[in-house]
Amino acid sequence: MTAQMTDTAALALHRARATPDALFLHDAAADEVQDRLEMVNKSFSDVAIVTGFPDYWAQRFPDAKVVADTDTLDLVPGEHDLILHMMALHWANDPVGQLIQCRRALRPDGLVIAASLGGDTLQELRRALGDAEIAETGGLSPRIAPMPELRDLGGLLQRAGLALPVADTAILTAEYRDIWHLMRDLRAMGETNALAARHRKPTSGRVFERAQDLYAQHFVAASGRLRASFEIQVLTGWAPDDSQPKPLRPGSAQQRLADALSTDENPLRD
Repeated sequence: MTAQMTDTAALALHRARATPDALFLHDAAADEVQDRLEMVNKSFSDVAIVTGFPDYWAQRFPDAKVVADTDTLDLVPGEHDLILHMMALHWANDPVGQLIQCRRALRPDGLVIAASLGGDTLQELRRALGDAEIAETGGLSPRIAPMPELRDLGGLLQRAGLALPVADTAILTAEYRDIWHLMRDLRAMGETNALAARHRKPTSGRVFERAQDLYAQHFVAASGRLRASFEIQVLTGWAPDDSQPKPLRPGSAQQRLADALSTDENPLRD
């Protein structure tokens, strides 16, 4: 069997202690989803939401079916015309499998939108903690889940069998008094370390003291507080349907691009 990235029991405990006032990343993800829905010239009547934060998303979409982001999703094939996978894909042991299950639960020409944390999330904390731990202990322990880069996401959508894939990103910046303030906020978000390979012994206070010093040297906002980056990646894809636009066959163009642009065509040099 493939080793699991996420300790799902630990993740459930972390999410259970999250507090509503700390879920500003979910607010941002909800705004991103709403923007995309407003751009789609289509109404949706059977919505499902996959998430580890059911109370929050049930309030945002009260008519939707909310299911947990377990390895096997509680979705019926062909039952929905819109599925939202919200702020959970970055903890998935099999993200492609999650998207495949969403696609199977869609009707033809149904839409899936997934929002999750991306690879630039907490880049400042990663660097400060990593450098501090190497300096103090000579080693490096897994602390923050590996997250995909934007260039990889279109491939995930295509592997899941979704048509018209689009992946884009938004960077949010928050400010904190110190590294302990940031870690308390991560705890309140339910986003602390749930990696299966994490060290189970307490980290030395010297590591955090050095990390605070490094953070303050390199990642200070104009206000004098520490800045922390959060990247929200948004994926959209459609269940294939004959009504959707298809790419033209290579060589089938009826007009030269240079003519369409009213410009001269110059051959490239060898």
